[in-house]
Formats: sequence, C-alpha cells, structure tokens
Amino acid sequence: MCGIIGYVGPKRATPILLEGLKRLEYRGYDSAGVAVGLPGSLTVVKKTGKIAALRSVTPKELPGNWGIGHTRWATHGGVNDVNAHPHLDSSGKIAVVHNGIIENYRTLRGMLEHDGVVFKSDTDSEVIPNLIARYFEGDLEAAVKAALNHLEGTYGIAVVHADRPGEIVGARNGSPLVIGIGEGEMLLASDVTAMIAHTKQVVYLNDGEVVFIDAEGYRTTDRDDQPVRKQVDEVTWELNHIEKGDYPCYMEKEIFEQPESIARALSGRIERDIATAKLGGLNLDRRHLREVNRVRIIAAGTSWHAGLVGASLLESVARIPAQAELASELRYRNPVVEKDSLWFAVSQSGETADTLYAMREIKRKGGTVLGICNVVGSTIARESDGGVYVHSGPEIAVASTKAFTSQLAAFYLFTLFEARMRDLSQEEGKRFVEALESVPAAVAKVLAGRDEIQRIGKKYSKARDFLFLGRGLMYPIALEGALKLKEISYIHAEGYASGEIKHGPIALVSEEVPSVFIVPNDGLREKNISNMREIKARGGPIIAVGVEGDEEVASIADDFIATPRMDPRFYPFTMVVPLQLLAYFCALDLGRDVDQPRNLAKSVTVE
Repeated sequence: MCGIIGYVGPKRATPILLEGLKRLEYRGYDSAGVAVGLPGSLTVVKKTGKIAALRSVTPKELPGNWGIGHTRWATHGGVNDVNAHPHLDSSGKIAVVHNGIIENYRTLRGMLEHDGVVFKSDTDSEVIPNLIARYFEGDLEAAVKAALNHLEGTYGIAVVHADRPGEIVGARNGSPLVIGIGEGEMLLASDVTAMIAHTKQVVYLNDGEVVFIDAEGYRTTDRDDQPVRKQVDEVTWELNHIEKGDYPCYMEKEIFEQPESIARALSGRIERDIATAKLGGLNLDRRHLREVNRVRIIAAGTSWHAGLVGASLLESVARIPAQAELASELRYRNPVVEKDSLWFAVSQSGETADTLYAMREIKRKGGTVLGICNVVGSTIARESDGGVYVHSGPEIAVASTKAFTSQLAAFYLFTLFEARMRDLSQEEGKRFVEALESVPAAVAKVLAGRDEIQRIGKKYSKARDFLFLGRGLMYPIALEGALKLKEISYIHAEGYASGEIKHGPIALVSEEVPSVFIVPNDGLREKNISNMREIKARGGPIIAVGVEGDEEVASIADDFIATPRMDPRFYPFTMVVPLQLLAYFCALDLGRDVDQPRNLAKSVTVE
C-alpha cells in the first residue's frame, strides 16, 4: 500500500528521500511528504498528488542529513495536505510515517485529547507521534516501545525526533520494513526498491521487531527490549531492472518481458533426462510429497486466478484433488486442515495481508504451507515451510502481468513433479516438458501481433461493459482478462465460464457489450463455438482469442486474435497475453494512468 523511506548518513537527506519515494510510486498513493532534521528542529513538507507536486514545494537546498518520507494511500480521512504523512506530535518535535491501520485509534485519540493534545488531521496515524511524546524522556527507542504496547492493528513505522539528531527508530507489525546497510549511512524502507541505488545489503524485519539506526549501523530488538539477531541478505537484481528503459510505461515493459521472465521461472528446474521437475526450495522429501492427497491454494486477485489454473492442472494431470481459495474468505472460516493436505500461499509481493493471515491460520492448525512468491525475503517467503520463487524480477506496474505467468510456470513445474511420481509415464512427461519449454517462444510470437491487438483495443475502448468467457483452463483466464480491463481502463467487465452464459449473463448481451471468447483447440472447442453462436444470434459483438488457422472461430467473431498452436494444456500462457494487451491498449486510448490506476495499490498490506 503506502511507502516508507528513511535515511541517515553524511549526505543531504532530502534528495535521497525524494528519490526513494519516486521508486515507491508503483505501490499506489495519493499524497507524499518528508520530514528532514537539523539538531533541535524538523522541517516537514507534504503535498497531495504525485511526487512531482511534492518536489515543487520542497525547498531545493533543504538542509539536514537524516529524515523520513512517505507515500500515503488514504484509509482514514480524505486526500488532503493535512492528512498526508509525516505526522507530528503537538510539540512539533516528533515525526512519524505509518503504513497500516491502527484499529483502536479512536480510544487512543480520546485519551490523548483528554490530556490536552490537539489533533490536526483525521487520520489514525496521528495518534502515534503523540503517544510516543507521552513516553519520551530522552530515549526515543524506549518511548517508541512504550507506545507500541498501546497500539492494536497493523503498522510499519519510522520515527525521528528533533532532539535526537541522526537517529531513526522503526517498528513492524503486519506491514513490511527493510533495513539498508550502506557505507557510513543507513536506510529504512518498506521495499528494497526505495534504496537499491544506495545499497544491496538488506535486513528484513519480522513482526514484533523494532530497529534503531544511525549512521554507524543498526540494532534490532523485540518490543520487550530483547536483542534479535538478524541475517543480512543481498539483493540480486540491478537498478536498471526497475527502470522503464525505452518503454513508455512499466506495464508495457513487463508484458513484453514475459518470454524472459517465464524462461527464468523454468531455468534450472527441469530434469530432461527423466522428464520431471526439480524444486529444491520445497523443503519436503519425496515421500512426503508422494503422500499428499489434496492441494489447497490460498491467494487473492491475480494470484488467485493463477491458483485456479494450478488447481485444475493438478487434478487433470497429477490426479490430485485441488482447490483454490480466496484468502480473505478462508481466513474468517474455520478451515479443515487434513494431515495429508499441502497448502500453497501465492502472492507476487509476499506481503499480501489476506494471504499472509490465512497462511498463519493454516499453520496454527498444523498445516504445511508452501509459498509461491516473487520477492525474496518477503514475509510469506520467510514464514512458509518452503516454496518457489518465481524470479519475475521487479514488477512495478500495479496491475500484475509477468508475475502471473511466472506463477503459472511454478504450478506447471509442481504438477509435473507430482505427476511423474504418480501416474504420468516418462514418455508423457517428456511431451509435457517439451511443451513447457516451448512456452517462452510462443509468448514472444503472440507479442509480435501487438499492432492488431492495439487496433482492436482502440475499436472497443468506448464500450461501457465487457464479458470474458472461457471453459476449463480458460475460465480463470477469462477472470484474469476481465480483472485486467477493470483495473487499468475502469471499464466494467465480468468473467464467466462459457457454459454459464445461459444461466443469467446472456441478459447483458447487446450491440454495446462486446464478448471476449477464449477458444483453444481442446475438447471444449465445439461447446465454446455453440456459446459464440448464441451471442452472435443476439447481436453481441465478439472478440475471439483462438488458435492460428481456426477459420471457423475467426468467421464467427467480429475480431480474431490468433495464438500459436500448442498442447492444449499450455494455452493459459499464450491466451492471457492478448487479454493483457487488450486491456492495456483500451486504457491507453482512454488516457488512463496504466501504471498507477486509481484507488489501487501494488501490495495490499491491510485488509
């Protein structure tokens, strides 16, 4: 959701804070601000809108070599300068930036107002600096820990005090914080992207931990002041990985990176000689994995759609009963955790709150949970029993594209691994491997048809509603196509299983409502064609994503997008890409901000 950056060292803090905030823009935000310190005083500058707006009101030579910055996504109080972070205590000496939600803020605010504190904002976050001030007696770290004992909810915070120059205190409970270790300087951020220009040496905080940093280093403790030893990790990607390069926006870059990102997800994980997969990160022996009798997948949004594909694939190929669950729903049920079940928690960021909390509930009940994540060192990756990194590289655009297809790759690898231990012969496994290895080139071929998809996007961008329809493995792809269009173009879209069209949705069909059919040459092709004819008979325009050479489907559709012919089990990779591009080009034609769509955040770290 929101973003945090902190810096202390020999350099002027303001440029580093603004640069860090710029790199956190992808997380989604509506305002931003910085607090920069000189001994005895803090200067706070904050502004609604983009980082460019904050830069325009920030003094160009603002002095001070330590400070904190923030990008806010409004939860409590409207979008205005007063509600933007950082927030000060009533004395103006303590500044705090906060990600998360303080659930008992009304109680705390009432207590502090009774003590004479006058609040300026409508936020829950403003209680934090005033609560810290209540306990401050010269030791900022001690005051923060005392204040934390009163907070209920989620938080990632960074705190500075005018009378403690060169010190920053951070704390985490449910919202990520990362320490960056430089040479004679230290950083603190919600994401490594904010500080990759300055260091690759990072330390990830866990929930319940507090960090004190100054220019000389850091120390980590729990809230009871007990020391916590931490591991230093190294970020493996380069700064240019989070730059747009020659692309006009991150989303287009990430769509076109998919041949490479899928290849990375597969690299080193296929054993061709025995036609199986190698997934060392699962941390489970073959006997344990052979005895799995059910797979349950927990995820949200795009990751849930990948999980739906994975569940269908596991049942059809590996013959293991499998189910994908919405994490936000499962968390508040009382799920049955069978001893022979294996769970997957799927999240691009590895910080998705609903998925993380659901994973913890499963683990409390004794379940084995593996993570499928893109971000090394993320909370789900660290708290799971093992798992698979998808190695997509940084995904900056809010709407996920390359991480989705890399998550698919992880499920295909796991399916192959399980199937080969069960009923899949070596010859059948060989065919599966050959098809899987052909995916990057097939995706590249789809991307080469971008001009035709752009034409179609421009043609239909003024439609107010869309239907996306698919069957079998294509049903989750229909859901994903509809989600992409909603996310970045703001056009209302619904995804359905094609067979459900007669059970209500066909009432929506009209000349103004395009239907996007996803039609591979599989056993359900004729069923899809029948559904297409039903739409056509009622005057509905049809966009078909089909297989090259399928003249029957092309003749029914008003517009046809051809994808390479391949093993029908692998069409989720190639048929989702035209839907990503369709959404992208519709959004471009409407003048939308495709990288940072309204109301959305890249990493949803609160409920």
